[in-house]
Amino acid sequence: MLATSRSVALIGVDAVPVEVEVDVSPGLPSFTLVGLPDQAVSEARERVRAAIRNSGYPFPAARITVNLAPADLRKEGPIYDLPIALGLLAAQELLPASALRGLIAAGELALDGSLRFIGGAVNLALLAATSGEAVLLPELCASEAALIEGVTVLGASNLRAAVGHLNGTHLLFPTPTPEPGPDPEALLDLLDIRGQSQAKRALEVSLAGGHNLLMVGSPGSGKTMLARRAPSLLPRLTRAEALEVTRIHSAAGMLVGRGGLVQTPPYRSPHHTVSDAGLIGGGSIPRPGEVSLAHRGVLFLDEFPEFSRKALETLRQPLEDGEVLISRARASVRFPAQFQLVAAMNPCPCGFLGDPERACTCTPAQRTRYAGKISGPLLDRIDLVVRVPRLTVDELGRASGGEASAVVRERLEHARATMLARQGERNGLLIGQKLREYTHLAAGPEAFARAAAKSLSLTGRGYDRVLRVARTVADLGGSDEIAEVHLAEAVTYRPRNLV
Repeated sequence: MLATSRSVALIGVDAVPVEVEVDVSPGLPSFTLVGLPDQAVSEARERVRAAIRNSGYPFPAARITVNLAPADLRKEGPIYDLPIALGLLAAQELLPASALRGLIAAGELALDGSLRFIGGAVNLALLAATSGEAVLLPELCASEAALIEGVTVLGASNLRAAVGHLNGTHLLFPTPTPEPGPDPEALLDLLDIRGQSQAKRALEVSLAGGHNLLMVGSPGSGKTMLARRAPSLLPRLTRAEALEVTRIHSAAGMLVGRGGLVQTPPYRSPHHTVSDAGLIGGGSIPRPGEVSLAHRGVLFLDEFPEFSRKALETLRQPLEDGEVLISRARASVRFPAQFQLVAAMNPCPCGFLGDPERACTCTPAQRTRYAGKISGPLLDRIDLVVRVPRLTVDELGRASGGEASAVVRERLEHARATMLARQGERNGLLIGQKLREYTHLAAGPEAFARAAAKSLSLTGRGYDRVLRVARTVADLGGSDEIAEVHLAEAVTYRPRNLV
């Protein structure tokens, strides 16, 4: 007897259909699994055998062949346990083969027949939405798949529940779309940071227009505190953006325990020991890295020069293109990576160059070598560099807290709304003809910009970035035209020598 069920394989963040063909024929008992399975898929034979028997169903003493088609697509993970088990039971006529039509099944089986959580449920449901099929998943991740509207999602706690539904004896109720989760807990507020008005302004400009930011300052100056308050300034994601972020986090298996779509911009802060594959994504079967997990949010790299040179250089392409292309022998995978880079570093190895109270102990060669860890091409892709001086105790006592995050966020949201109404995207993404059209300068500001470019020896990319930042400064000020004052502020943020 031959039975066929449907499942999926995850290629990057996209789910592609997989046919699970199960043939049970006379012969010496054997269980052969083909179709380019990895080790976890191959081990499904033992999990499926034990789960079927412990669920009270007979396991055939026959020659069993399972084919995962297409055969040239690498299959990985335990998600094929459930469709294989259902195919085996259908081949024994313990459930109608017709019940598997129009159904995508995925799930890991425990030895007692219970179903365990799997990653990628949202991606699977997105495929089902385009094909018009229903979805059968472990109960633990059914609510995740139900985030996709218009898809019938069935959640089963174990193999017997799944078989009971397909036999029509104990029907499963479709999982309802989960209610939006509660608002996040109170975020850290800019009021917590006293002084540092210039750094706060740079952070506001950076987040408003989607510009990359580097903060340079002594230990204890407040660089990390500023970066951690970035989420409190960012507006909530639109539904389309939330779906983009949710499918990435679902593919990475990071949605367990969450109540709905990821509606707040993600904030990722990997340690400087992260590998280039961990930062950019990769592996024998590519997985999203930190730059993709920060899609539509903030990627904060503290101790910027301490990251490996190779890892930092891999940032150049996603910073420019907003996506990551990972090529392997069998396929190339694209991951979205439209993230906001915020980085922090000390001014020198000891950290006290220019500090008002402690003298720097580094030699000029050490300082040059330290700053040289950040290559010129990478630095050229950073729109704003701001110095964050360490304040003395007396200065902290006299300094004010400035504006609250809610006040700054309101101004930022208004500026972003202006950008979206004008050109459909943030200023940091403007390129080509759009950039020329929306950053057109009058004669006076253009002469100022050209003089600044000559004085600072700006590259063509650097000049374009000055225009983008100036456009954001103008939008924050409610100005339709870019004036010299806007260009002057943008020029002050351009990267110069870091030591």
